[in-house]
Amino acid sequence: MHIVWEIFLIFQAYFICTSAQLISPKIHDGWWAYKDAVQGSFVPVPSFWGLVNSAWNLCAMGKRQSPVNVETSHMIFDPFLTPLRLNTGGRSKMGGTMYNTGRHVSLRPDKAHLVNISGGPLGYSHRLEEIRLHFGSEDGQGSEHLLNGQSFPAEISESPNVFLNRMLNRDTITRITYKHDAFLLMGLNIADLYPDTTRFITYEGSMTIPPCFETATWILMNKPVYVTQMQMHSLRLLSQNEPYKIFLSMSDNTRPAQPLLQRCIRTNINFSKQGRDCPNNRALRPQYRVNQWLLK
Repeated sequence: MHIVWEIFLIFQAYFICTSAQLISPKIHDGWWAYKDAVQGSFVPVPSFWGLVNSAWNLCAMGKRQSPVNVETSHMIFDPFLTPLRLNTGGRSKMGGTMYNTGRHVSLRPDKAHLVNISGGPLGYSHRLEEIRLHFGSEDGQGSEHLLNGQSFPAEISESPNVFLNRMLNRDTITRITYKHDAFLLMGLNIADLYPDTTRFITYEGSMTIPPCFETATWILMNKPVYVTQMQMHSLRLLSQNEPYKIFLSMSDNTRPAQPLLQRCIRTNINFSKQGRDCPNNRALRPQYRVNQWLLK
């Protein structure tokens, strides 16, 4: 079973974790794309994923597909949702390899440095397998999940995330400009990526790439992390093609929101707990109000 831990930020970064044997990555290396190619040949975009391959029929027929639009007014408070726990086995630092897969910026941890995630809606401890980045071509799109209909592509700060600084500084990101490029990073502290909050939103859904298996538990943290405008610019200069092919930016690598249908979205944010007598009152509020300027 795949567990997905997503953090809203300028782009999306999500962690794919599993407690079972990994599915071969070749199953996801098929003939699909996020957007129309410029070479003139047809490659199926999200609206066609479930139609061109019978093994991907969940992309079109599934009832628990992701991403979704999270309506905060419809969320259910669940007091039994405990905080997430991050276990690095006593090691504060880890290594990993960054890849340009042609569709995502991917960071895959060194197998010698295990990172386990438990708590929250998770019944077992799950191992971190991959961090993927999604981002938009402009400051009006970029995240796969929506919050009250609003995307979260670009919240700029002068204090960007320490972990993402290592991934997105110019000396690093330029090493993976083209598809199949890879670069080894060492001395990463995964705790630096984790936002300073115990509050989250969770629901049962699917992977957002073919074959769209409905085996994912999504955990959306209730606080954004930040990157700089220059780092966003560097991401948009990454190509989804090899160097000998025409440049096509990797940006807008997102699947559109899917119907929620009969699913529940749970949260450990208690909106009804208000007043001065609550010492955690500030932490209980939705932290994505920092993005309200995007609505103007």
